[in-house]
Amino acid sequence: MAGRRKSAGWGRMLRLVGVALAACIAVPLVLTPVYLVVNPVSVPMLERYLTGRPVVREWRPIGEISDRLKASVVLSEDGQFCSHWGVDVSALRAEIENFLAGKDARGASTITMQVARNLFLWNDPDPVRKALEVPLAIYLDLVLPKRRIMEIYLNIAEWGPEGQFGVAAGAQRAFGIVPQNLDWRTATLLVTALPNPMLRQPGRPSRGMVRIAGIVQERVQEFGERAACVGEGGKLSL
Repeated sequence: MAGRRKSAGWGRMLRLVGVALAACIAVPLVLTPVYLVVNPVSVPMLERYLTGRPVVREWRPIGEISDRLKASVVLSEDGQFCSHWGVDVSALRAEIENFLAGKDARGASTITMQVARNLFLWNDPDPVRKALEVPLAIYLDLVLPKRRIMEIYLNIAEWGPEGQFGVAAGAQRAFGIVPQNLDWRTATLLVTALPNPMLRQPGRPSRGMVRIAGIVQERVQEFGERAACVGEGGKLSL
């Protein structure tokens, strides 16, 4: 009798796990095509809404965002963005090799993988989340054009310590300006904040941020054509 109850308990648990997995698969499958026309809210934004913390986000169409900023994001965050299928295979392979060897992770998240994480997953770094990011990023890249992926990224990325999401909120907080027709300094300094917007303040940059911003500018001016897919008609005005 006890054995039957134990077996039934395991059965219910497995069914619950199956339902949870099905939901995890169904939600991205259904919502990703919707995001072709609907502007999404990210998981971190939802967390702040649910806990009563402020969220500052003003959606900006990609055509109203500086080409210098877009190119700087590509060349600093994901140089192969325009050519890969959502995942940088060589970088991911190196990351897996480092993990198996017990070395520190260097990070292999593409812009598309970051979008997948912010829309559908959690932020705590762990191998399970990373494994889920890969198929989600491939699916996003299959369904959404590159410009739309970049548009979503620039409008859901966290860009400040008080709930600023998206480049419009980030540019307003840092410089009191809109994210259009930015000069090189403001564009590249905004990008340097992306790895850690809780600590890095582009409006009051450290020497290290200024140095990195200069490197990003040089990289974009030399290899800007690699980011052409995010420009209007495949062209950027730098």
